[in-house]
This record gives sequence, C-alpha cells and structure tokens, in this order.
Amino acid sequence: MVRLLEKKQRTVNLLTTFAIATLGLQILALLFLTFQGLKIRQLSLRKPAAFVQLIAGQPITVTDDLARDPEVIRQFVSKSMTSMFNWSGKLPAQNVEEVSKPKPDLGILIPTSQGISKKVTTSSWIASFAISEDFRKGFLREIAAMTPPEVFSNNSSQAITAQIAIKRVYPPQKISPGKWRVGLVADLIQTKKLDGRRIITPFNKDLLVRAVDYFPYPLDDTTSVLQKAIYGIRSEKLEIYEIRNLCLLDQYNNLSQEQLQQCGIQNTSDSFVR
Repeated sequence: MVRLLEKKQRTVNLLTTFAIATLGLQILALLFLTFQGLKIRQLSLRKPAAFVQLIAGQPITVTDDLARDPEVIRQFVSKSMTSMFNWSGKLPAQNVEEVSKPKPDLGILIPTSQGISKKVTTSSWIASFAISEDFRKGFLREIAAMTPPEVFSNNSSQAITAQIAIKRVYPPQKISPGKWRVGLVADLIQTKKLDGRRIITPFNKDLLVRAVDYFPYPLDDTTSVLQKAIYGIRSEKLEIYEIRNLCLLDQYNNLSQEQLQQCGIQNTSDSFVR
C-alpha cells in the first residue's frame, strides 16, 4: 500500500513539473509573438525612405524626408511651367504614327468664376497636378480665363499656338524646412498660325514650392496614359502651393522683408495668382 502511494505521488510530481514547464514555454512564446507583432506594426507605420532625383537620373536615399536637391527643384519648376503654358492644340504623341499625325486637343472644360466654362489644354490640366490641391482649382480657373479659344480651332486661319519662353529660373531660396521660393523670368508668346503675328506677355513669378510625401503604387496595363502622366508628376515629391509676382531687384535671393513689401509681395495671399 505504501509503495503504491509513493509511486502515485511520484507520478503526480512529474505531471505537475511537466505542466508547469509547458505553461512557462507557452508564456515565453506569447511574449515573443507580442514583441514580434509590435515590431511589425512599427515597421508598417514607418514612412518609406525619401528619394531625391539627381541630375544624372539616379535616386539616392536621404535621411531628411524634406530634403530636395536645388537643381531638382529648378527642373521641377521649369518642366511644370513649360507643360502648363505650351499650347499647340495637339495632344502629345503616344506612338510613331501620332508624331506625323498628332491628334487634335479637344481641351478640358473648367468652370470659371463668371459662372461659365472655358477650356484648358490637356497638357495644362495634367501639369496642374504639380499644384497643391487647395491651389489647383483656382489656378486652373486662371489658366482657363487666359487660354484663347482659338487654341482648339481646326481653322488654320484662326488657330493660335502659345508657348512659354523661360529666360531664367533662380536658385531655390529656402524659406522653411521643406519649403522654397523660386523666381521665374519668362515670356508667354502667343502666335497666330496664319500670319505669324505674336503677342508677348511677361510672366515673371515667384513660385512657392514644398516637399510632399508620395506613396508609389505599381502601374499595370490597365493604367491610362493620363494616369501615367499624373503619376509621373506626383512622383517628383514636390508641389507648387502659391504663385506671386516676381520682385525683379538685385540680390534676389537676399531680399529683406521690407524689400518684399516694396515689391508688393506679402507672406500670405488671399488670391492664388498675383
């Protein structure tokens, strides 16, 4: 009887030890899984590394998400304004056939402040995605108001083309982290196709540019040409959030606040284009 009790007690002790060991391992596994889950969550919330497009076309990783190369900013401004104000009345060629026979640009209707709709060119509409969302609608209204209807005319005796002749893009001046002021000196040239007469309008502007986040997504075969063009613009990780009149004074990059006020430039603006 005593032997049976001792044997039973020994069996109970082994089972208890095994149960405690198993429980301990389960607790350790639970703690490990919890730790791993927290790490995965931190990785999912972390912003992707920012890339700065160099002149050579090769991206490099930078530690500052708001850093942008000055030459990249200048090229962004130049390309955006060129696409915005070059009006040929034709759509950009998408294949070899369209190079010799470009398709006519039917334009895109934009509601204006006068309660009527006017057209902007397709290239202007696409380029407007380089503008911040709160600025874009008002800016498109301005572009629609200044775009001659003759740009979309199929009548060669009435057709007008326009282009921007950029004379100078000033080096970006940093005004705060991730924000720059870029001066642009240019002319808007409208040409009548019939006789070559031209109207030249000075376009000297201060463009306020800022760095923005952009999360890329894969493009597939169903992506339209317009979507790809917009994707390319937003992938620059820059946007224009205000346009002002340019102060054409010496030492542009070292203007004081008094000089800015002398030129009629304020820190804030109630209008999109001044």
